[in-house]
Amino acid sequence: MAEKVIRTIGVLTSGGDAPGMNAAIRAVVRTALGKGLKVRGIRRGYSGLLNEEIIDLSARDVSDTIQRGGTILLTARCEEMRTPEGQQKAAAICKKYGIDGLVVIGGDGSFKGAQKLSDFGVNTIGLPGTIDLDIACTEYTIGFDTAVNTAMEAIDKVRDTSTSHERCSVIEVMGRDAGYLALWCGIANGAEKILLPEEHDYDEAKIIADIKESRKRGKKHYIIINAEGIGDSMNMAKRIEKETGMETRATILGHMQRGGSPTAKDRVYASIMGSLAVDLLLEEKTNRVVGYKHGEYIDFDINEALAMQKGIPEYQYDIAKQLAI
Repeated sequence: MAEKVIRTIGVLTSGGDAPGMNAAIRAVVRTALGKGLKVRGIRRGYSGLLNEEIIDLSARDVSDTIQRGGTILLTARCEEMRTPEGQQKAAAICKKYGIDGLVVIGGDGSFKGAQKLSDFGVNTIGLPGTIDLDIACTEYTIGFDTAVNTAMEAIDKVRDTSTSHERCSVIEVMGRDAGYLALWCGIANGAEKILLPEEHDYDEAKIIADIKESRKRGKKHYIIINAEGIGDSMNMAKRIEKETGMETRATILGHMQRGGSPTAKDRVYASIMGSLAVDLLLEEKTNRVVGYKHGEYIDFDINEALAMQKGIPEYQYDIAKQLAI
């Protein structure tokens, strides 16, 4: 059974970093302190927890952080946390440092760790921190808004030079196996083609035929947004140039999408989620994930959240195709 009385809250960031994580950390710290609790920061995610990289956090420690990208607590992947031995050790370390409740900011892999800690008696609340927007229980994840705006601005710049040189550009955005960044950028940037891992009708021959037809109509450029889950952008560009005769360049935006000062949305939503996580712990809730749906902040059982499936909204994808004329 999980502990009932919450006196000390721990907070960590795990997995890939995302803009807005610092806003969430700040909200956890200041909300908890305001309610008379102690707060301990765990550096380098679960890896740091297992190595006992645990520090006390004050209100001043999180001053001047809300506008910073990345995570002040640092983050890391941790294979040991996937093992029962690692999970049991992590729970014992939480108890050793008096951590009655733990706020885990990260993606689905991080939530699996929180789930296991809950099984070992640690009260846990997960906050969805990922630029991939691939957590099924929520319409919003911390960092997505900033990442999509960063990518959008970069693609605008690539389009300028593509138009000047009458090029085709294959632009690869992040997202792992999820196509949300690609879909949003495709609509926001007016791309001619969006390639998503969730769609199974990707046909390079059709794209090549469309490029040729577009050139006949007098189109000066052609933008393809390619999701990381499909990849192969460099070779794709070479094949397209060979078949169409149109100069084609590949641009992989990469980790620049993870960085930068978070947008107002990521600062505000992350702050509300961080504060809500503390309130849930004080309500003696555990093994929960905070989400955002239909304009409201809600919480789900982690087991339920991890079992949910999320797909690309077909209507949005259809609109993107209709607009690419």
